[in-house]
Amino acid sequence: RIKKNATTAYFFQSPKNSLGIRLSRGFLIFFFFILCLSCVSALAAEAWTVTCPWAPSGVAAMVNQKAASLSTTYSQDYVLVANAEKGDTATINSWLTKYTEADPQMCFIGEGMFGITAILDPERMNFTYDDFEYVENLYSSIFVASARKELGITSIDALKAYLEEGNQIMVGTTGSEAFLAAALIGAMGYGDQFYLIPYESAAEAAQAVARGEVDIAVSHQSQILETWQQGGVDVFAAFDGEPIAQGPFKGVEGVGQYGYPYFRNRCFIFAKAGADEQKIADLKALYAQILTDEEMVDWLNNTMLLEADMMTEEEVIAHIDNVKNIVDEYYDLVAE
Repeated sequence: RIKKNATTAYFFQSPKNSLGIRLSRGFLIFFFFILCLSCVSALAAEAWTVTCPWAPSGVAAMVNQKAASLSTTYSQDYVLVANAEKGDTATINSWLTKYTEADPQMCFIGEGMFGITAILDPERMNFTYDDFEYVENLYSSIFVASARKELGITSIDALKAYLEEGNQIMVGTTGSEAFLAAALIGAMGYGDQFYLIPYESAAEAAQAVARGEVDIAVSHQSQILETWQQGGVDVFAAFDGEPIAQGPFKGVEGVGQYGYPYFRNRCFIFAKAGADEQKIADLKALYAQILTDEEMVDWLNNTMLLEADMMTEEEVIAHIDNVKNIVDEYYDLVAE
């Protein structure tokens, strides 16, 4: 029971305060109504886990996280959840066994699995392209070649001149980067003058050239940037058809300008074959919005030194076929 005094009597009896109480209650009811709608919307959104089969601290995993963070900006029906399970082909083998086409699951696969592992070590792969449903290409990376400062290799012509003098060269690489290096040096005609030094990742290869353990390395641009800024290496070639068009390495010439073979590094997003067609179409549309978002494009270009590069499935297959052709031609140089 409330014991009334002059103040409480005024408070409960004043028409003005009664109106205030009613307005406050109305606001609270409206607020909770909106909150409930938000909760229902969040619960209604289907969470799709996107598994990166490479290092959680690597380039692909970082882009995966960024894309996932923007998914709720563009969709009330789907939420992307970034996941990373290092293991490359083994991770994808496990992923295919664990999930069905009805599960809200996607994964990353690059040209390395379909274009290189499929030729070099097919027994490691318990899958083919037909086991997947293509969604989108997450990004495109132009790998670069860097050389120890002491060598004076500042251009593609300078590399050729160095090899013409009969010098042997040690190349720090991993995975698909090994074939880029082999294709460049092999196409120059000096396939017997280089040695591949394997590293666990392109980032480690970049660090190795900085320490002087190897003569040149092939890596993502972002992985060699700091060492280049400190003057420790020369970045002399880009594995593309034209010079790099933007960023700190703008103007670095492309090997394709000289007629040497190359391929870009891509990160393809797949669902399992047989997944719901409408959901795949919706996810394609969601990624199209994410990859044209101004914040995303700026971050890719200026922080990660990558490009948003949406591709049709026909372009994906052509890319994989190009990689296979390079592997077939330069396989002996890498396998030796």
